[in-house]
Amino acid sequence: MTMKYRLFGQTGLRVSELLLGTMTLSDPVESRRIVDAYADAGGNVLDTASAYGDGEELLGSIVDRRDRFVIGTKYTLSRDAADPNASGNHRKNLTASLERSLRRLRTDYVDVYWVHIWDRHTPVEETMRALDDAVRAGKILYTGISDAPAWVVSRANTLAQWRDWTPFAGLQVPYNLLKRDAERELLPMAEALGLSVTAWAPLAAGKLSGAAGRRVDPAGLTERDRAAARAVREVADELGARPAQVALAWTRAKSRAVLPLVGVSSVEQLTENVGALDLTLPDDAVRRLEAAVEFRLGFPGDFIAECEPSPFVFGDTATRVQPR
Repeated sequence: MTMKYRLFGQTGLRVSELLLGTMTLSDPVESRRIVDAYADAGGNVLDTASAYGDGEELLGSIVDRRDRFVIGTKYTLSRDAADPNASGNHRKNLTASLERSLRRLRTDYVDVYWVHIWDRHTPVEETMRALDDAVRAGKILYTGISDAPAWVVSRANTLAQWRDWTPFAGLQVPYNLLKRDAERELLPMAEALGLSVTAWAPLAAGKLSGAAGRRVDPAGLTERDRAAARAVREVADELGARPAQVALAWTRAKSRAVLPLVGVSSVEQLTENVGALDLTLPDDAVRRLEAAVEFRLGFPGDFIAECEPSPFVFGDTATRVQPR
């Protein structure tokens, strides 16, 4: 397998097709083995957050080739539950959180600084200006946003465009065969604005990895979970692949903007996930996987799709207009 690279959003930054989440890393020795194996496979993106316990500190202690990695971390979540200003997306928390992350990561700059979740109490103008100031100061290079409504992200990037601030280059959302909500608004928005989409929980916390009985308690699975897992396993058996590889390949098949973000606890698990990059799902397999679990776009997506071919809506030539 030869790792390929994508451009991160509307920037020239090259990021590997598979991103490594470090939230679950704990043992320094095994963590170093995992990061080294990931780098040997061509991976270059390490994702952490200020709220991941000692995660930033651990990552800072095991990364030797700093310049070879694209290190991303996040802020928003509380640093001190008793302090009302120790959380949120305002300038004060951004500044304090960033300085702490830089110390923990033992670096002068963060490659990608993510807003961890939308804070409805902070004007988006304040957040975008504060992020831009940090970019101009050289403390962060690129920005992204996680877990926010599509209208917030699009408004933020429109403001950035108008005011010559640094726009978000990436969007981070949960996305897997069992959780496809991002297809309603977030994924189309990201594609339209040229944002990269880092998909967290692409294996649905192990439900789609064939790990039931090992990492997932079978008693905790719903019938919908079981139906999806069965479909993934059947496709994997047909293609001579592992279920985790099929589940990851499905996220990549849906959009070129999607970059799966995987969390592993061993080198063996990492190797299995990296193997998904060699797997291309046949169209029939994609249809069967999606048919196994019900999903509807809902309004307005379904309504618009029904209206598009209608002569009443777009005239007699509606079906003869070719998309971009």
